[in-house]
Amino acid sequence: MIRVLRLICACPCHFGKRSRLLSQQSAALPGNPKICVVGSGPAGFYTAQQLLKGNSLVEVDIYEKLPVPFGLVRFGVAPDHPEVKNVINTFTQTANNERCRFLGNVKVGEDISIQELKEAYSTVVLAYGVDADRVLGIPGEDSQNVLSARRFVGWYNGLPKDSDLEVDLDTDNVVVLGHGNVALDVARVLLTPIDSLAKTDISQHALEVLSRSKVKRVTLVGRRGPLQVAFTIKELREMTKLPGCLSVLHKHNFHGLDTVSQGLPRPRKRLTDLMYKTCMAPTGSGPRQWELQFLLSPTEFISDTNNRVSAVKFAQNRLEGSDLETQRAVRTEETKEISCGLVLRSIGYRSIQIDDMLPFDTDRGVVPCDSTSRVVDSPGVYCSGWVGRGPTGVILTTMSDGFETGKVILRDLEEGVLRQDNIGGVDVIRKKLETKGVQVVTFTDWNKINKIEMSRGKSVGKPREKMVNIQDMLKAASS
Repeated sequence: MIRVLRLICACPCHFGKRSRLLSQQSAALPGNPKICVVGSGPAGFYTAQQLLKGNSLVEVDIYEKLPVPFGLVRFGVAPDHPEVKNVINTFTQTANNERCRFLGNVKVGEDISIQELKEAYSTVVLAYGVDADRVLGIPGEDSQNVLSARRFVGWYNGLPKDSDLEVDLDTDNVVVLGHGNVALDVARVLLTPIDSLAKTDISQHALEVLSRSKVKRVTLVGRRGPLQVAFTIKELREMTKLPGCLSVLHKHNFHGLDTVSQGLPRPRKRLTDLMYKTCMAPTGSGPRQWELQFLLSPTEFISDTNNRVSAVKFAQNRLEGSDLETQRAVRTEETKEISCGLVLRSIGYRSIQIDDMLPFDTDRGVVPCDSTSRVVDSPGVYCSGWVGRGPTGVILTTMSDGFETGKVILRDLEEGVLRQDNIGGVDVIRKKLETKGVQVVTFTDWNKINKIEMSRGKSVGKPREKMVNIQDMLKAASS
């Protein structure tokens, strides 16, 4: 009966546009389970989607430190992959649910504490992803133009804190450390013709720098061999089809792999076969090229007299272990140098501890949680996505993780593990934020920002031109 009533009340003929607007500003309903999600990327939205679907009384409030939603989809997906960003349509449907609220420009751990959230909600879900880089800790890492690939991605995708990153592309050669999808993304952006990039939602400041780029060669370097690369076949295939760009894979790295690949799992076999095929019959031609190098571990960044990187020194590795896909790299005494004027580190990412009351694994860079997503020694707190699992997998992986976390919470609600009464939810938190002068951005406010960005993009032939200044975002949100 309750479900029938809710379907009637949700009918557009009863509320329509006014209902959707009020749902963004409305107070929490007394007695309903109230769940707080920290982070508005894929992990946060997929968890919220599962919770709203699985319990018709649950209310979900999604807190985001930036004034804009969607996290990794907005700031991590490459600009030439618009189809991947279509998940924003699904997230928007979730945000427009009458039992869901988006609260942007709220920094959990600064503007509001985890303890305050725990007191106001039935449970708190950590879904804020990874926000820091792993470092190598080798000499010369502070040389100019040795950059994090994560920050480089943020730079061309309009992430406010990375918009002022100094990127010097006055060099023929670039070295990318890593063999994952992010490594291929940054290499592809560096080598894609500027006319093609100009039609995407790449940030204008990055487009202007890339238009003056002198980069002709990108070398992607990995510690292990072809059977251990972490990128996927889709990204590799895109690299082999880059216009005006030659693919360089060296035959000595692939000797005999056509035979070995027959015994591999299908995804790995298809990937290995494509690398082998590209090696034996190189694809593409033109003034630019990309290259895969294997079995090399960086040991030093060499810089010129102006402290700008000029080369990377590597130790040659050998592989040990019987399992071909999990063999480990062991350094030898042999060394090698690769000249370059820019290095992008794509060696992995870490989460951060946003609140001292949360346990944190400093070695792994994650919030420790068990197999059921429950945070260790923190009753009522859960993890979803990379903050607890580490930065592995793609959006589909995160979707599955978010759904599973949601199901665990729903079971705990059903079994009475989590409190559901005498909780203030968003009403309590809003009062605290107002006292501190925090401007909370609702999803209705985000739509104002979105409209301006799309209008700016249309004027220059792009799908959108992102705002990169937070004050500009807040001004637009309050207009």
